[in-house]
Amino acid sequence: MYGLIAKLSAVAGKRDELQAILLESTGGMPGCLHYIIARDTQDSDALWITEAWTDEQSHRASLTLPKVQQAIARARPLIAGFSNRTVTEPVGGLHAQSTE
Repeated sequence: MYGLIAKLSAVAGKRDELQAILLESTGGMPGCLHYIIARDTQDSDALWITEAWTDEQSHRASLTLPKVQQAIARARPLIAGFSNRTVTEPVGGLHAQSTE
């Protein structure tokens, strides 16, 4: 498996708008096992993205999907920066379905 964890900083006051774009564009990505978007409780402009993929190739391929390209174009003006990007090798765990 292939994983990524990264902190995404939104332009001041735009985190909720950025979060909405990310949430609406995450379904139906072949090879994506988990794509979790979490608000940082200490930084009101930050989101943490945690991803797990079957392999790195699936992750790369997702970036070429039309809906992902559209989301990137819409999100780009709302992004102030990326940090704490770490590649991981997921080994297992629990996946609970969202209740929202």
